[in-house]
Amino acid sequence: MFKNMFGGGSKGKEKVSSQEAIQKLRDTAEMLQKKSEHLEVKIERELKTAKQHGTKNKKMAIAALKRKKRFEKQLQNVDGTLSTVELQLEAVQNAESNKLVLDTMKTGAQALKQAHNHMNADEVHDVMDEIDEQKVISDEITTALSGGFGYQDVDEDDLMAELEELEQEEFNENMLDIPAAEELPDVPTHSLPQPAKAKAKAKEDDDELAELQMWAS
Repeated sequence: MFKNMFGGGSKGKEKVSSQEAIQKLRDTAEMLQKKSEHLEVKIERELKTAKQHGTKNKKMAIAALKRKKRFEKQLQNVDGTLSTVELQLEAVQNAESNKLVLDTMKTGAQALKQAHNHMNADEVHDVMDEIDEQKVISDEITTALSGGFGYQDVDEDDLMAELEELEQEEFNENMLDIPAAEELPDVPTHSLPQPAKAKAKAKEDDDELAELQMWAS
């Protein structure tokens, strides 16, 4: 069967593509699967026949069991062959998949090789140095065209001083938002009530002051 699939003798030297091999293996696996199912039907039928005759017709029952055993042996062989074909099919499919991956990687490697054909690390560094040099020249030209008033680096201390000034201005603005004095409670213009002891002490001081003035006069 395998000689018929892939050729035997001198024909075996002929090259067979992976796709052709995969298709032939699939066809063979499908054929074996159908044969296996057909044998299972035969086995079930002979088993049913043996049960029907039973001890009433031992000769027919035994003949049915013999056929059943023969079909079971054939089924075993077919299932074994089917497993072998399926394993080979998987192997060929995996090989084809690996080949496709390898071909793709070869193509990518070739593309990288062509892209880097006229390029090396020293050349890249030279290009970057040239870019930096041209940037410096461009900055100098810009400064010259602006009359020397281009942007210059500012001292950080000056920036901190400006920031503190801005914070002080914001603080002053917040202070202005405080409610005006007229909105606050009025300060009382009359004397606050004094406790009884305070009143007595004040009267005593007034009496002493009056007596002192009379004595001085």
